[in-house]
Amino acid sequence: MSCGKPHETDCSEVLSLVYDFLDSEIDDADRARIVQHLDECQPCLRQYGLEQAVKALVHRSCTCEHAPERLRVQIVTRIRQISITYRSTEFGD
Repeated sequence: MSCGKPHETDCSEVLSLVYDFLDSEIDDADRARIVQHLDECQPCLRQYGLEQAVKALVHRSCTCEHAPERLRVQIVTRIRQISITYRSTEFGD
């Protein structure tokens, strides 16, 4: 992806760092390079906007209510039963 103009930072490098940029997991120098590139490159800015929207959608989807305590206990109990069954058949051979 490129707008056809030369950039100090390559489009592929910017797009590979988009999630790190969105998560504020890059240093100030890289952040400044990406901001400069996004200001200059419309295709990368559009892709950044899409990635930002996906990240926001995932965040909204993952902040739902917690499972009821009864369901949690049932799941943990079942996992323990499976684990005990696995151990029993493992040592029974």
